[in-house]
Amino acid sequence: MSDQNRLVKFWHELKRRKVVGVIIVYATVAFILMQLAQLLESSLNLPPWFDTAITITLIIGFPVAVIFSWIFDVSSKGISVTIPETKKESYTIPNKNVPEKSIIVLPFDNISSDPEQDYFSDGLTEEIITDLSYIQDLLVISRSSAMTFKGSKQTLKKIASKVNVRYVLEGSVRKSGNDLRIVAQLIDAQTDTHIWAEKYTGKLDDIFNIQEKVSRSVSESLKGKLHTAELAKIMDNKVDNIHVYECYLKSRPDLYKYTEEALKRAERNLKYGLDLYGPHVLLYTGLGQVYFQLYDSGIDMDPDNLKKAEEYLKKIFDMQPDSAEGFLLSGLMKLKRENAFTAFNDFKRSMELNPTRPETLMWYCFIQLFHFGQPEKAKSVFEKLLEIDPLTSINLILPGFYHWLKGEHEKALIYIERSIKIEPDNILSIWYKGQLLILTQNKEASDYANEQWKNEPGFFQGLLMVMYHAYNGRKSEALEYITDSMLKMAWEDFALAWFMAGYYAVMNEKELALKYIERLHDKGMINYPLLAKHDPLLENIRNEPRFKKLLKTVQKEWENFEV
Repeated sequence: MSDQNRLVKFWHELKRRKVVGVIIVYATVAFILMQLAQLLESSLNLPPWFDTAITITLIIGFPVAVIFSWIFDVSSKGISVTIPETKKESYTIPNKNVPEKSIIVLPFDNISSDPEQDYFSDGLTEEIITDLSYIQDLLVISRSSAMTFKGSKQTLKKIASKVNVRYVLEGSVRKSGNDLRIVAQLIDAQTDTHIWAEKYTGKLDDIFNIQEKVSRSVSESLKGKLHTAELAKIMDNKVDNIHVYECYLKSRPDLYKYTEEALKRAERNLKYGLDLYGPHVLLYTGLGQVYFQLYDSGIDMDPDNLKKAEEYLKKIFDMQPDSAEGFLLSGLMKLKRENAFTAFNDFKRSMELNPTRPETLMWYCFIQLFHFGQPEKAKSVFEKLLEIDPLTSINLILPGFYHWLKGEHEKALIYIERSIKIEPDNILSIWYKGQLLILTQNKEASDYANEQWKNEPGFFQGLLMVMYHAYNGRKSEALEYITDSMLKMAWEDFALAWFMAGYYAVMNEKELALKYIERLHDKGMINYPLLAKHDPLLENIRNEPRFKKLLKTVQKEWENFEV
């Protein structure tokens, strides 16, 4: 933190503790008393040292009054110790009462003799969560938050408290060959009482009927009745081939690990399913995700990966025109290929088909925040997201962005640090924290940026080093960290162009900064408040005629924008 910032904060604290007011009042009263002492000394023939004694007394009393006003607060309620000021947030995660109809489905235990069957019990857990999510008046914690309790020894009451729900569904799965045995029990975590418990036995092909029975039992136990439309959605969600389902379940954990090894393993499992059982929308969905993530994550930016993702996307819609998963993948592809407007329409459609899918809510919210500059419209969406998926680190980035894009960097940092507490290895949160430390001129920024680069000199760590050196006036050092792959990815990405524009603007590379800002606008970015005022990195180009011309267009688009 700079000396100037320290002085400003100190002056603010003096005023808050009423020290400034005390100094003014004390000085005024002291001046009057000294004048009065001189008059009294001459009119009453007092000793010549009288006014001197008064002056010395007032001088001694001055620091006492200042110290007293710093420590204590005098009000109509009496004298009390002044409470040190803490950081205040204009947005906090809602701390609501526990909803009456709310539930978390804990990961079902795999009690099979083969520990490799974990994928099956996890898959069953996820499918039950999906089924229950279709019940309109039931709040269901998402898969990603529920899975954080896999193997947890915490009490059910503590788990329920962490995610703010009343009921807990837990169970176990035993799979031996084609035989299946499932035990499930519903518990009221507030009273620690069992609502119901049931055992289900059958063959592997019975799994979908068992899932439906569990969902119905939960609904009836919580005095909810499945509507016809909700039941239809649950039935539509069922896979017609148990073997296809198993291939998909084996690949699913690898789809979210974002490593080449994991994605290639998922690809093998999904293609194995295609070879054995033929075309299926579930397998096409998984393969589309594999190829998109290989490209989007920078693991393999071969254009063929995007082409393959597009081919599988077409196959998904050919088989299932109203696929929520298909529209989610289509939205991601359009962020790459087209712009935020066309992508947003697909995310919106995906959300209509499945309103509780966390990934869809996250992308829908991000575009509202970043591209469209509609923070208040996005706020209700990420509040809902945090309600159903409170323990996924990337979701806490959204309230951080809510503040960041309004220029409230210290408030944004609070949420990014919370995100890191949930998932310390989340590279996106690590990168964002480094940038916010730099923007807030935090004294930790230097050590943090250098430590991240030293520990793992990767893509995002390189971007952080670019910003760190650029912001501190070391242009040549900053340029050393910019690579061809970095520039290529920033040019094609839906948001990286904004960061590159800021870095170049700070380095006074105005032509390059304007080039990336224009590219950002081509990708559908009309966030006028951010470009015009809230981003301090763009200050060097705000008076450029080219930027002003673009800003007029952006302002008009932003003011006339309607979802």
